[in-house]
Amino acid sequence: MSAAPSVPSAGPLSLAPVFARLKLTLLRNGLRQSSKRKAVYIVSLVLVALFGALQLLGLCALRGTAHAAAFTVPLAVLLALGWAVAPLFHPGGDETLNPARLAMLPLRPAPLAVALLISSLIGMGPAFTVLILLGSVIATAYGAGAAAVAVLAVPLALLVCVALARAVATANIRLLSSRKGRDLALLSGVVIGVGLQVVNFAVQKLSQSGLAKLEPVADVARWIPPGSALDAVRAAGDGEYGLASAEIALTAGVLAALLFWWQRTLTKVMVSPDSSTLAAAEPTRDRERPSGTGLSRLLPAGRVGTAAERSLRYARRDPKTRMSWGSALAIGAVVPLFNVLQGGHSLYFAFVAAAMVTGQMFNQLGQDGSAFWMVLQTIGSRREALAELRGRALALTLVTGPYLTLAVALLGLLTGAWGEFAEVLGLMLALLGGLLGTGAVASVLLPYSVPQDHAFKNVAPSQTGIAWLGLLWALAGAAVCAPLIGLTVWLHLAGASSLSWILLPLGPAYGALAARIGLHAAAHRMVPRLPEILAAASKA
Repeated sequence: MSAAPSVPSAGPLSLAPVFARLKLTLLRNGLRQSSKRKAVYIVSLVLVALFGALQLLGLCALRGTAHAAAFTVPLAVLLALGWAVAPLFHPGGDETLNPARLAMLPLRPAPLAVALLISSLIGMGPAFTVLILLGSVIATAYGAGAAAVAVLAVPLALLVCVALARAVATANIRLLSSRKGRDLALLSGVVIGVGLQVVNFAVQKLSQSGLAKLEPVADVARWIPPGSALDAVRAAGDGEYGLASAEIALTAGVLAALLFWWQRTLTKVMVSPDSSTLAAAEPTRDRERPSGTGLSRLLPAGRVGTAAERSLRYARRDPKTRMSWGSALAIGAVVPLFNVLQGGHSLYFAFVAAAMVTGQMFNQLGQDGSAFWMVLQTIGSRREALAELRGRALALTLVTGPYLTLAVALLGLLTGAWGEFAEVLGLMLALLGGLLGTGAVASVLLPYSVPQDHAFKNVAPSQTGIAWLGLLWALAGAAVCAPLIGLTVWLHLAGASSLSWILLPLGPAYGALAARIGLHAAAHRMVPRLPEILAAASKA
C-alpha cells in the first residue's frame, strides 16, 4: 500500500506575491463599488500625500539643528503607538485584518504571518510612515556610517510599526469583530479630539522653549523601538558605533519578538472556534443577573425611576449614545484642563464642561429612533409625559451634577482660585437646570433622528436644519440664567465679592425652578405631538 502523497507547504516567498495581489485586488474591487467611494479614496490619497510631503520637508528643515534627534526619536515612538491603536479604533479598514477568514485554507502560521506582513506594506499608512522615517533620518544622519545605519533603520522601524499593528489586531480579533469593537470605532472621534488638543498644547510649548525641552523624553524613547532605530542613526553620526549597534540589535530583537507573538496568536485564531459559535454556547449572563441592584435601588419608584434607569442603560449600552456621552465628558474635561496648563487661572472655563454635557438633553426623544413607539404606547396623558421627561432629566442630572462639581473642584485645586468656587458652582448648577428645561422643550418641538449605521453621522440627512435650530435654542437656556448672571456682575462691580457665596444656594434652587417650568411646558406640548415626534425619530 503506497503512502499518501505529501502536500508541499507554501513558503513565505511564494505566498507573499499572492497576498500582495490579493490586497491590490481587494482595493481595486472596493473602489469599483461606487463612484463616491472612489472619490473619497482619491481625496484621501491626495491629502495624505500632501501632508506627508509637508512633514518630510519640515523634518528635512531640522537638519543642522542641535536637538533634531530629540524630536525625531519620540516622534517614531508616537508613530508606533498610532499603529498599535489604529486597528482597535478602525477594525474595518483592511479586509486582510481578520486572519480567521483564512482558517479553512491549508496555510501554516509562519509563512502566513510573513506573507501578511509583506502585504501590509501596501497602502497609504505605510507610505506615510516611510515619509516620516525618511525625513527623520535625513534630519539626523551625518556621514557615511550614519547613512549605512539609516539603510537598516528605516525598514526595521517600518516593520516594527506594521508588525505591532498586525499582532495587536490578531490578538484582539474577537473584540474587533464584536459589538464592543464597533463601540471602540465610535470612540475614535473622542481620541482624535483629545489627541488634537494634546498636539496643539505640545506645539505651543515647543515653540516657546525649543526642542531642548524634549531631551529628557528622548533619553527614554531611544530605548523604545522603533525610536532606538532612529537614534542609532544619530549615534553613528556621532561616532558611537557600539551604541548604534546595540540600538539596531534591540530593534531587531523586538521585531523578532513581535513576529513570534503574532505567529502564536495567529495559530490560536486559526484553530479556535468561531466567535458566533462561542456566543451561542455561552449561557446568557443577563438572565443570571439579579434585578434591582446598583443605582436602580436609589431611583424613585414609578415611571420617573423607570425612565431614568432606561436612559442610564442606553448611555451604557447603545454605541451612539455612549459615543455622545464619552465625547461630551472628555472634551468638557480636556478644554478647561489645557487652559490651566496654558496659564489660565479662571474657574469660569468650567462652563465648557457644563455646555457639553447638558447638550445631551436637547434630543432626548429623537435619539430613541424607531424604538420611541414603545414609549409612545405608554403615554396617554400630560402626567405620564411629565413623568417620562422627569425621568430622563433625572438620569442626566445624576451624571452631570457630580461631574460638574468635581470639574470645578479640580480646577480650583489646580489654579488656587477658591474665591470663585461658590459663584462658579452656583451658576453652573443654575445653568444645568435652565438647559434641562429648555432641552426638554427642544426635545418635544425639535426632535431629529440619529443614524445608527454611520459612525460619524449624528443627524439624518433631511434634518440638519432641525439640529441647528436645537443648538440655537440652547442659547435660551443660558438666557434663563440672566438674573443670576446679573447678580454676579453687580456683586463684583459694587465691591461686594465677599457675598458671592450666596450664589451657591441660590444656583441650585433657581436651576430646579427653571427645570420644573421647562419640563411642565414640554409635557403640555408632548401629548398632541407624539405622532410627529415618532415620525421625526424614525427618519433614519
